[in-house]
Amino acid sequence: MIGLVFFLFIAVVFNQNFTSFFNSNEYKNIEIEKIYADAATKDSLQREMANFWKPVPLEEITDSVFKKKVGYGKELIEHTAKYLGPNGSVQQTSNGMNCNNCHLDAGTKPWGNNYGSVYSTYPKMRARSGKIENLFKRINDCFERSLNGKALPENSSEMQAMIAYIEYIGKNVPKDSTALASGIRDIKLMNRAASPAKGKPLYETKCASCHQTNGQGVLNETQTEYTYPPLWGENSYNKGAGLFRISRFAGFIKYNMPLGATYDNPQLTDEESWDIAAYVESLDRPNKDLSADWPKIGKKPFDHPFGPFEDKYSEQQHKYGPFIAMKKEKKKREEAEELLKKKEKK
Repeated sequence: MIGLVFFLFIAVVFNQNFTSFFNSNEYKNIEIEKIYADAATKDSLQREMANFWKPVPLEEITDSVFKKKVGYGKELIEHTAKYLGPNGSVQQTSNGMNCNNCHLDAGTKPWGNNYGSVYSTYPKMRARSGKIENLFKRINDCFERSLNGKALPENSSEMQAMIAYIEYIGKNVPKDSTALASGIRDIKLMNRAASPAKGKPLYETKCASCHQTNGQGVLNETQTEYTYPPLWGENSYNKGAGLFRISRFAGFIKYNMPLGATYDNPQLTDEESWDIAAYVESLDRPNKDLSADWPKIGKKPFDHPFGPFEDKYSEQQHKYGPFIAMKKEKKKREEAEELLKKKEKK
């Protein structure tokens, strides 16, 4: 009997130690695998980001007159309202937001809605107007939509300076090509609709400290421009702005918000980005006459929230989704139209 008890005791102790040893090594292996995976991901990101578009430095300008013009253009992008806002020193033509609020770091931040591909692709046909647009028209689109204001004269010093700046920093991109990490990065579509109800508490937790619970932003001490811009209400962008499309706003905040977020260090998940965007876009903002937009309704983006549409989906679904089936159907229609055009040419 004593021998049997001793044997059982030894078996249990050995089994515990063996199991502990095995589990310990298994845990270590998992940790090592994770370290390697993280290192590989980081290395891949660094190699990708090394090829991101970088603006041509203003310091390389040798012509003093041109340098002053380009510098003024950058100043206008960064502090639009100081010169052209409700209390602007040059004229009062916009809502108090700055171009910099939507085109981060004066239009140079990777995936921050930057200007990397603007000079290389303009003039170009834009389906929204159905016309070939030059850079002058593109900038005024922002003034009339994102800044909810009035167009600037093409020959004004301000317009010419902004054009000079945008063209200069993007002149290193070959014509008719797209710079890597320019504009806004698309994020994965969800299987469900984006939810304003889910977005509201996320906004209050992650966004309200800067943009305020009421979404009206924070003005600077001189009341001339916003330190943090309003996201809805009479002083925010109107319903004709590009960021009123939920995919654009979700992609914008995913890699740029909250303050400090970057492409390699996002602070929001894809779903959080969609839901916060849904909440922001669900709230009141200035209207815009869009009757002349999208003369060919089949060219409307899948998330353009105003009818009429070529498909069977409602304005509600075009605004919040789900978008997967809608986007697939749109692609099929476009492919069919392209095939028909080729046959007609033959």
